[in-house]
Amino acid sequence: MASPYDERIEELLEEYRRQRQEAGELQQRLREISATGTAPRQTVKVTVGAQGELTGVEFPTGAYRRMAPAELTEAILSAARSAREEALAQAGELMAARLPAEIPAVEFLQGTADLTALLPEQPSMPEAVRAYVEQGRPPE
Repeated sequence: MASPYDERIEELLEEYRRQRQEAGELQQRLREISATGTAPRQTVKVTVGAQGELTGVEFPTGAYRRMAPAELTEAILSAARSAREEALAQAGELMAARLPAEIPAVEFLQGTADLTALLPEQPSMPEAVRAYVEQGRPPE
């Protein structure tokens, strides 16, 4: 017969397995993100992956042939920005439930979130432990 201690260990192991499986599924869903942005007048369509990497460029009409190089460049960049924002929003939706409320998912994904805000300047600990750390000996 299993003791309560053994049962608790098994529960913790099961929770770990579940979290690990969920992490793998999340990673797969993040890899599958794809978003398409379209420039004004449908001149260019750009598709990007989760990290904003270009995965496709299309010219749905022949309008690009009549565009000046600078205009075509801006159309491509505009479509790419739009697609990247959409991909980031999709990734943010996936991550939002897995992050603390204080950390906006999009800021986390962009690397602009203040992660130090999650932890206090000084760790919380019992006074006896703090005294030992500061003085090198147990309190009297």
